[in-house]
Amino acid sequence: MSILTRDEILKEIEAGRIVIEPFDPAMVGPASVDLRLGREFRVFRKAREVVAITPDIDYNAVTEKIVVDGRLVLMPGETVLGLTMERITLPADLCGWLEGRSRFARLGLLVHVSASFMQPGIANHQVLELSNFSPMPLAVSPGLPICQFIFQRTIGQARYTGRFQEQDTDRF
Repeated sequence: MSILTRDEILKEIEAGRIVIEPFDPAMVGPASVDLRLGREFRVFRKAREVVAITPDIDYNAVTEKIVVDGRLVLMPGETVLGLTMERITLPADLCGWLEGRSRFARLGLLVHVSASFMQPGIANHQVLELSNFSPMPLAVSPGLPICQFIFQRTIGQARYTGRFQEQDTDRF
């Protein structure tokens, strides 16, 4: 299992094995691709009762979807779900990792701290857990290169067929 470097990422994209829509070659770094924040978010409703964490819990039941054109302000301690602008499709022998950006972490913005592994065979926009861990309000805007996707070659082939396989703007 190895991490793909810029040249390998570009070869896989050119061969059509990795599909990133929309694709901007300027977003490809030395060993990752930057992903931009989209316009759609899910904000948590104010809880009036305890939410039981169970295997069949649906985050849609405790959040509401909003569309942002300008900026979204995250208050200290607040978490929202955001969707990447880019949709990524992987073949059965590539998987990946979503990581936040150091420049934003240094301000207290945590991006996708949990569940960062992306399975082989996905075809979706990535859902990001954005949390403000700082003592000050932070504003994020659509189009911000907020995280990076790191590609890794697998030993063998597999395809993810779970409930989040084809996350898209209409299923977020």
